[in-house]
Amino acid sequence: MARSGHGPPGPRSPVGPRGLGNQRFHQLCVKKDPSICLVQPTDSPRDITVDDLVTSNIPLVGHLVRETLARVPGHVDRDDLTSAGLTALVQAAQAYDAERGVPFARYAATRVRGALLDELRGVDWATRGVRRRARDLDETRTRLTYSLGRTPTDKEVAGALGMPLEEVLANKEDIARAQVLSLEAGEEQGSFAEVLPSRTPTPEQALEHDELLSYLGDAVAELPAKLRIVVEGYFLAERPMAELAAELGVSESRVSQLRAEAMVLLRDGINSQLDPHLVQRHERPEGVAARRREAYYAAVAERHAVVRPAAARFATSA
Repeated sequence: MARSGHGPPGPRSPVGPRGLGNQRFHQLCVKKDPSICLVQPTDSPRDITVDDLVTSNIPLVGHLVRETLARVPGHVDRDDLTSAGLTALVQAAQAYDAERGVPFARYAATRVRGALLDELRGVDWATRGVRRRARDLDETRTRLTYSLGRTPTDKEVAGALGMPLEEVLANKEDIARAQVLSLEAGEEQGSFAEVLPSRTPTPEQALEHDELLSYLGDAVAELPAKLRIVVEGYFLAERPMAELAAELGVSESRVSQLRAEAMVLLRDGINSQLDPHLVQRHERPEGVAARRREAYYAAVAERHAVVRPAAARFATSA
């Protein structure tokens, strides 16, 4: 006989990993950081979507990234780790099977930690073998420091591990090469970018270079006709040597000789104005060849004195 006012007992609310009574969510607080509470979906798996799992557990990724950054060098980028962690969270939500009885937060944390480790290995310049050997060496150094009461030498560390000294030194070099420093953040001297040598010429170097090019142009312009044709044709116009030989009516070997003679004359003509001590003294200072060279040097100096101020005045007026 049925009792009045009471119907048949209904189905019990789910209890355990998949639910708590009729609540849709329950709070799952992360260990070591009670201030972060994750929302864990607990209704029937058919009511839980991938978006629910992802959006409710995003704080888990932030917590694991902070936990990881506390144990790695400062050059590791937070955004890269966060991106890898969020990707792993989405993949975990897509692969999650609530029927296994494992809370999603625990399952996702394992996947996210693995993704963060993979990201760290990807940006590490040292191989896993080098890192493993470095940990062994550090543990040995620590043990010897306690037993000896001082910092052990590399030879003592090698002897304790039974390995050649060269292998210990090679591991130190590998680890040193894998260290990454930020150019924007120095500890004592400020930014490292301020103390690194720059390949950009200084104002003084740029001025000297411009002056050298100016003298080079003057020296080429004052060359004898044949030498000037060879220099301008071969170096500036990139004409074949056979074509220059045909224009001058000489052989290609003669063009090669003219080119070599022009290069010596250009070098001495520029040095006579910028570095006179580099100009070699002629064997016969009173000879015709020596006087021609001196006349060439004077012509280069005169041309530079006339053309350069005129160009400067034109640039100023413009």
